[in-house]
Amino acid sequence: MAAPLRGGDLSRLRQLNALAAVGTLRSAGPLTLSALAERTGLSRPSTKEVVDELMRLGWVEETPPAQGTIGRPARRYRFRATSGHLVGLDIGGHNIRAALSDLNGEILAETRQPVQPDTPLDERLAAIERTVASCLALAGKTIDDVWIVAAGTIGVVTPEGRIRYCAAIPAWTGLDLAGHLRGMFPCEVLVENDSRLAAKSEAVRGAVRDASDVVFLHVGRRMGAAVIIGGKVHRGFGAAAGEIAMLPQAQLFDASEHLQNCPVIPEDTSPADAAGYTLAAARAGDPVALAAVERYVDDLAVGTSAMVLLLDPQVVVLGGGFSRSADVLLPRLRERLERACIRPPELRASTLGDECVVTGAIDYAVAHIDDRHFTPDVPLPTSR
Repeated sequence: MAAPLRGGDLSRLRQLNALAAVGTLRSAGPLTLSALAERTGLSRPSTKEVVDELMRLGWVEETPPAQGTIGRPARRYRFRATSGHLVGLDIGGHNIRAALSDLNGEILAETRQPVQPDTPLDERLAAIERTVASCLALAGKTIDDVWIVAAGTIGVVTPEGRIRYCAAIPAWTGLDLAGHLRGMFPCEVLVENDSRLAAKSEAVRGAVRDASDVVFLHVGRRMGAAVIIGGKVHRGFGAAAGEIAMLPQAQLFDASEHLQNCPVIPEDTSPADAAGYTLAAARAGDPVALAAVERYVDDLAVGTSAMVLLLDPQVVVLGGGFSRSADVLLPRLRERLERACIRPPELRASTLGDECVVTGAIDYAVAHIDDRHFTPDVPLPTSR
């Protein structure tokens, strides 16, 4: 049981009241003082005092009355989410995506630029900078408006933001990606594995908001995975958790070749569209495409079964680019898991598709803002 507050604890009491008000305004939208007092359990005079202080610090603002309002409406207040902005990056083998959001994680602009796995390192880094600049320009912002750049990338990423190993982009191995990004952007930089960020976004705004133990399969032209244990994305001791695709016996690393090189694909089809063509042909009943899908799911089921047997998750969620064909893939995967697993988990399709990494990067940055500014042990600073 927590010790009762004493007279010398009044500053902490004010801090807790402020956090309660901020949290309520972030989740519930614009509220009157009376509504905010009711939701936080504070008296109306205490609520007014807290709101005045939050407005002085720049975290809360009064909302203008709705158009057509008759009479003098009660004042309403909201969290000032536009006091800063966040950039999320998805740095993949074939695309670089950028998204700009406010401090609540509401995405305001997105851009994308294609690259190739063999794109030289300097060109890949320059493409990252161009993609962010284009996203900011689209929203009418500059890098000075950005508090955090959070990047998700393929490969084994150390807690310091260095790429320990990356099979898909050989030039990525050993790169101090966080250091390079800090040289580009004059703000705080976070770097994390892309599959873990995708899993985080599915938990925050996607298909598994109600689940606490999850295996996330990041399926596309390459394979990745991540796990959520007890409601938290699990990084592991050396930040290498979920890298089951690195185990040859798991049959995951080259599994997409079954879909990428199917004989039904026309010769003029781009590599980016090849697997999608196979999956569409399978959906239409083409026997050659169906055979390719069966081989792909055979491989996918081996590594997935191993993760399920080890972790006993509530849900396995299929995410990434191939998740758009979950209607083709999930029934076949379910059949194989039912044969291999003691307790087959529920299977779900991502609701975010191939946007899961960039939204996960935004959610990672929002969580960092919360830890930095909105915890009981950290005094609320003046908003920038």
